Amino acid sequence: MQNLTEFSSVILTAYFDVGNVKYLYFIILLVLYVCIIVANVLLISIIYMDRTLHEPMYLFLCSLCVNELYGSLGLFPCLLVNMLSDSHELQLTYCYLQVYCLYTYGTVEFCNLALMSYDRYVSICHPLQYNSIMTPTKVTSLIVFVWLFSCGQFVVTLSLTVHLRLCGNIVEKVWCGNHYLVRQGCSDPTIVNIYGICLTILLVVCPLGLIVQSYVRIFKVTFSFGPNRKSLNTCIPHIVSLLNYAVGVTFEVFSSRGPKVDIPPMLNITISVYFLIIPPLVNPIMFGLKLTKIQDAYKKFYKRVIL
Repeated sequence: MQNLTEFSSVILTAYFDVGNVKYLYFIILLVLYVCIIVANVLLISIIYMDRTLHEPMYLFLCSLCVNELYGSLGLFPCLLVNMLSDSHELQLTYCYLQVYCLYTYGTVEFCNLALMSYDRYVSICHPLQYNSIMTPTKVTSLIVFVWLFSCGQFVVTLSLTVHLRLCGNIVEKVWCGNHYLVRQGCSDPTIVNIYGICLTILLVVCPLGLIVQSYVRIFKVTFSFGPNRKSLNTCIPHIVSLLNYAVGVTFEVFSSRGPKVDIPPMLNITISVYFLIIPPLVNPIMFGLKLTKIQDAYKKFYKRVIL
């Protein structure tokens, strides 16, 4: 009979020895984390304080920024500590917590982007009915539903993973991934895998279907009527955010579940953290630069607080 060993920690093996250069990497990551916090907190504060921004589009954006902070909190503390550590060992409890945090971050991010595409569709294709369709109650309900659904369904995912006995404790990443933990379970992972596949299909097909349908109708209306082309400019930051997130997730999926490819360690780490670092950093800056109302709100904030 196979000897089953209980582990209290996991070892993250994607880190590699870079000598004293690790202090430089640590400073770069710390600066990125501070920039993410400042950019997202500032945008949330601007939206909160300026009543002209209390509209569905900016409320969805605020929810997106809150999620960026949430996902960054799940990644950076562990990343920074392990960057300076020699063991790269992580307590199993914290590993499960990180899995939950990062996976719910990914779900909320995608669903938020889907809601924002629906909001742009209503605004451009049904401008006269916009206020009656996107009511404050409906917007609030949609945001609450996305968060509760995302957090709730991953409670089930994590509970299934936690009940697996581990035959190994090696995670080939710089952060804990549920896929790697399930692969090392001693017990039969069939139920976990089936639930994971069904959940993935649901979480990809539904938001993606809403996004595609919204933009097909937006482009149809936009290219049919000239005056609506100006409204399309408000979609550009959202489209860029969506593509940026999709590219990052695609990189991560292929690097973790695709065929093994011999790539440099630093590139492998960059790919695995791309969707967890770049969108939270770029999104608040891009929306702030591209949306006129937010630019005006920044100017008013600057005059009120700085001057």
